[in-house]
Amino acid sequence: MEDLPGIGATEGILHRELQGLVLALEWVAAIVALLAVAVILIGTIRFLAGFVQAEMRRPEADRARIINRERVELGRYILSGLELFIVSDIIHAAVSLALGDLLFLALLVAIRSAISYFLDREISEIKEDPER
Repeated sequence: MEDLPGIGATEGILHRELQGLVLALEWVAAIVALLAVAVILIGTIRFLAGFVQAEMRRPEADRARIINRERVELGRYILSGLELFIVSDIIHAAVSLALGDLLFLALLVAIRSAISYFLDREISEIKEDPER
């Protein structure tokens, strides 16, 4: 028995007629996700380098100021990585056509948006009060 379109269908016109496009978009989503990981790793490495440099300084005030500056930069990298992850998830859900994937996407976007919001708020607080 054949599924009706949109009701329990396991594949749509994209998957039947445009398999090459679906495959290309899945690769794009995977590459964007890998770039997101790379952005976060670069931010982590830069943070650790700045942190070690700050710890080697003698004056406590300079150390706290430098570490806070590095925290702000790390937060920016994390936010950028999260945004790239959302792009990857949107591409994946768009070609998946499965309701479960759309619900999963909605949950992921909500969680990542909440993380982004609170991280952005913390970055703003650090900028306003560098002694924090």
